[in-house]
Amino acid sequence: MKYYFLLFTLLFSFSAISQVKYETIYSEKLGEDREIKIQLPRNYESNSEKRYPIFIVLDGDYLFEPVAGNVDFYSYWEDMPEAIVVGINQLETRIDDGYFDDTNYFPSNSGANFFEFIGLELLPYLDTNYRTAKFVIAVGHDYTSNFINYYLFKDPALFQGYINLSPDFAPMMAERLTEKLSTIKQKTWFYMATGTDDIKSIREDVIYTDKQLSLVENAAVNYYFDDFEGATHYSLVGRAIPKAIEDIFSIYRPISNKQYKEELLNIEGSLYGYLIEKYNVIEELFGLDNTIRINDFQAISAAIEKLEKWNDYEELGRLARKEHPDTMLGNYYLGRFYEETGEPKKAMRTYQSAFLLQEVGNLTKDLMLEKSDAIKADFGY
Repeated sequence: MKYYFLLFTLLFSFSAISQVKYETIYSEKLGEDREIKIQLPRNYESNSEKRYPIFIVLDGDYLFEPVAGNVDFYSYWEDMPEAIVVGINQLETRIDDGYFDDTNYFPSNSGANFFEFIGLELLPYLDTNYRTAKFVIAVGHDYTSNFINYYLFKDPALFQGYINLSPDFAPMMAERLTEKLSTIKQKTWFYMATGTDDIKSIREDVIYTDKQLSLVENAAVNYYFDDFEGATHYSLVGRAIPKAIEDIFSIYRPISNKQYKEELLNIEGSLYGYLIEKYNVIEELFGLDNTIRINDFQAISAAIEKLEKWNDYEELGRLARKEHPDTMLGNYYLGRFYEETGEPKKAMRTYQSAFLLQEVGNLTKDLMLEKSDAIKADFGY
């Protein structure tokens, strides 16, 4: 209980620090004003060139805050990219917004209008007024969770990620999702959650749908499912949102101890290539051209030392100079390359040239002097 209270307090505090805006936009499709809440990343104003993924949160009147808090929390610790969170308030319009035809079970009338409002009005409005990246995740709960999945059937699908919290599926949705996710070529993340104490009818449909989706074999689809022990229809929301974020953005996170031991230390190819591939995938999937983290450079360096893959240090050093030019990182890696490949004089000069650069972690001026002096002593320079 203390853990959940602490987590709630942290999320509330993070959300309070972030920039939350309340806006009203007029929808021609709906013929009325709609209220939205927008949380901008805390460094949005200072990073004037940066673009951000978007979370579109239905049931924004109660679902916006837990999503926004988790997004701010996880992005602060670099476990996901900073993102713009947009909540659509539906307190008075929820049933009409999600309305579907009782014969073909697709949005119709007010539901079709709301469907077009999001795709043809809200997203263009956000693209025009904010610095958005082309990676959009939709979040819904029960009735609105069913609704977000209709966007999968557009070509191309409107969203790249779908977070389904105890979805109350329309008839035929399980079969339609299975067919669509089996054939879709667009990279897609699909998360679904229920709990052992969820509403019985909803839980049964979700369990059935999971059995169908678990059989899907499509490299373009990343499917995740959770069945939380003891979670009710409402309490599962607090457990599912952070889990969905962790799953969807797993490739984005810094190299972990587990990855270091299981992947880096067992790699057959280039460690430098591993790092480049990781960030190429991040750019390809999320449209983000991120500076490579110092943590990831250090993980690759540790693996180079362990496996004695000294040639990887040359490219790693040049990359570090490009990504973090004011630090000692690049000079140290190049110095290690020269030192281990038979060029001690170059190594000594490279260490010496690092004296005026910023220290990073255990890479200090004292260490550079120590490395330089050791070469002098060994070779008499």
